[in-house]
Amino acid sequence: MRTLRLVTSLAVAGLLAGAVATIATPASAATAAFSVTNSWGSGYQGQVTVTNDTSTPISGWRVEFDLPAGSRIAQSWNAQQTTAGSHYTFSNVSWNGALGAGASTSFGFLVEGSGTPVNCTVNGASVSCSGGTTPTTPPPTTPPPTTPPPTTPPPSTGTPVERYGQLRVCGTTMCDRSGARVQLRGVSSMWLNWETAPYAENLSALRWMRDNWNLQVIRAAMGVEPAGAYLSDPNKARAQVETIINNAVSAGVYVIVDWHAHEAQNNRSQAVAFFGDLARRYGHLPNVIWETWNEPLQFSWTGVVKPYHQAVVSAIRAADPDNIVVLGTPTWSQDVDAAAASPLSGANLMYTLHFYSCTHGASLRAKGDAAIRAGLALFVTEWGAGNADGGLDGRACLPEAQSWIDWMRANGISWTAWKLDVGTDTTNLLSPGAPVTGGWNNYLHGHAPFVVSNMR
Repeated sequence: MRTLRLVTSLAVAGLLAGAVATIATPASAATAAFSVTNSWGSGYQGQVTVTNDTSTPISGWRVEFDLPAGSRIAQSWNAQQTTAGSHYTFSNVSWNGALGAGASTSFGFLVEGSGTPVNCTVNGASVSCSGGTTPTTPPPTTPPPTTPPPTTPPPSTGTPVERYGQLRVCGTTMCDRSGARVQLRGVSSMWLNWETAPYAENLSALRWMRDNWNLQVIRAAMGVEPAGAYLSDPNKARAQVETIINNAVSAGVYVIVDWHAHEAQNNRSQAVAFFGDLARRYGHLPNVIWETWNEPLQFSWTGVVKPYHQAVVSAIRAADPDNIVVLGTPTWSQDVDAAAASPLSGANLMYTLHFYSCTHGASLRAKGDAAIRAGLALFVTEWGAGNADGGLDGRACLPEAQSWIDWMRANGISWTAWKLDVGTDTTNLLSPGAPVTGGWNNYLHGHAPFVVSNMR
């Protein structure tokens, strides 16, 4: 008989003292262990790890449980969730269903309320999900200062721009018009000069992503240097970007205008003219975020990158005094610690950190932590769950990607995932045949299920 072991890590209000309870069950059933991961008085974060304990691979899994009255799951990720009253069912998504002998995968969720799961099953087999000792010290009613609750939820109606309005930098995070912290989540286009079809320029597709993926921001990655990009065909490139801006206004989402270059110091005058012109015509809109240099190569921050940004930001601020400007950092937007040592002067400036989870891990997050401690506000305008080449080998490193997702959530860091296009790379979100107009539930490719589940 193929059996599974279910290990749950739940931020349970009754276990805030750190107690762990392991419930013994028959060998043919599952075991469950509950421990505190994160809690903030009015709710908690849970994680479920599913492990195949047999010597035979499995092709799928399903976890079910009930929550007591007064508690509900507000958000989940890395699993398909269905809800019937207080009964919750989580089943695998396309990339985490197949588990070899001894292999594990996990999904997570946020609960409003303090009730813990009851009536648990794994693939239809009952398992115990009760138990645990009640701590003698009452749990705190507010979250510890070092583990803040998730980003303040927005109002439940209206488009993202209607809910948040004019964005601004507040300390090391982004805030809406009322001063509440905001974490935008969305996707980036492919280099616009290389996209296989105009997915990013289609208004129906943008509205579909907003309504079905909870997309709040789209990034227009306007290629600059290659043949067919802005420097060789500026009219075409500008038209693509302006279409995406106008669509974002119609759909009520935010849009990042990205000067997608690696050696932008060689075309600074063109960048100054481009951003100065668009700022005059679109800078009055709350939708627009400017990204002045996608990924500088290994250039000096103080000698090359910072002076470039100063020139372009000055051109933007001449017409647009308040929209957020995101600044690329050296070494393919990794050296945010270098920027933190000598930041630009001015308001509403953020700094870019890019990662690919098969290549970048804790050491790069440490650079991000150092920049945040120094007072920088970060925006991950590009990331993927593959290698830094975009995932040419098709491999995904999802546990490390989840570590990044958790880190961005904890620090209120907004993000756009690479990339809205068709292809074999891990980071292509769509599979062949995907219509330009949206409706992509059956066309997700590579890391797309992971990206989408973390947008919702």
